[in-house]
Amino acid sequence: MRLRRARDRMDRDYAEPLDVPALAAEALMSVGHFQRSYKEAYGETPYAHLMTRRVERAAWLLRQGELSVTDVCMQVGCTSLGSFSARFTELMGETPSDYRARSHDERAGIPSCVAKQLDRPTRTARSGSEKRAAVAGA
Repeated sequence: MRLRRARDRMDRDYAEPLDVPALAAEALMSVGHFQRSYKEAYGETPYAHLMTRRVERAAWLLRQGELSVTDVCMQVGCTSLGSFSARFTELMGETPSDYRARSHDERAGIPSCVAKQLDRPTRTARSGSEKRAAVAGA
């Protein structure tokens, strides 16, 4: 129940300056316990979930084509354009600029509930430890 409260807050207030200590406090847990419990319950860290939510919203804003990448970055609660672009590229497989520039006509006529599932960002890059293991094994 406490973890769900923190997850709901991330989903609702993704554009606000949220940090893990504030979310842990909302869940009435220490930071370490919150992070471990959250990852065990949801399979990802609280920060990863928050960034996925932000990228999901950013993708929608970029498809509209009315805002610049920088404006989208700020609207979804990110303060660093570089970090936002790196995470967007990691999850969506292309840069925010490329995503904004390409046509999204294939989504026309698809109900929003279906489009949301199709557009859900997924991690495409390996973690640092996975990359180091691959290099060491080569």
